[in-house]
Amino acid sequence: MIVRLRWIALVGLLGFAGASVGYAQNPGDAHLNGLHLSGSIDDFTTPTFGSWKVGGVWSLDMTGGPNAAEFSAALTMERSDLYFGDNPNANAESLPVRNAHTHNISMVHGAATPIPGGFRVTGLAGETIITGNGGTAPFETNPPSSTLQIDITGGNLVSFSNIALTFGGAAVKHFGSNPIAGAVERVR
Repeated sequence: MIVRLRWIALVGLLGFAGASVGYAQNPGDAHLNGLHLSGSIDDFTTPTFGSWKVGGVWSLDMTGGPNAAEFSAALTMERSDLYFGDNPNANAESLPVRNAHTHNISMVHGAATPIPGGFRVTGLAGETIITGNGGTAPFETNPPSSTLQIDITGGNLVSFSNIALTFGGAAVKHFGSNPIAGAVERVR
């Protein structure tokens, strides 16, 4: 009986010690440290920004500590069929008019904050790099002035299921200011 009471006391002490260690960090952000998410983007920009079809893959690493999120995406864009509905004189069969192109996006030192249903990562100008077909994006300034907000959200069955990219600064000229949506496909 005494051995059993000592065992219960030891387990309780270890449980208490483990619980207090968790609060040494910000309790709202502790579950994000070491998290790796990846998925796809599949959306359209608004007609006022040319009705572009946007698609590609992305990954987000929460490396721990403040301002330590790292994000990358490889996106393709081309004029969508919505564009040709609004511009009936444009040739939908013309590759130059479709204007297919790529964007590689990277962010370092992103800061994570909790939002309802998930978390948000924001990157400052100069910490977010956007290319156009492998070179400097034509809308970008020197030094880079684009910013990126990444919202990862979910629900009661899937904690992290949705991603929304919202561009700021010079990138708004190309992507618009509305969020571009996608899916979280993998969480490790």
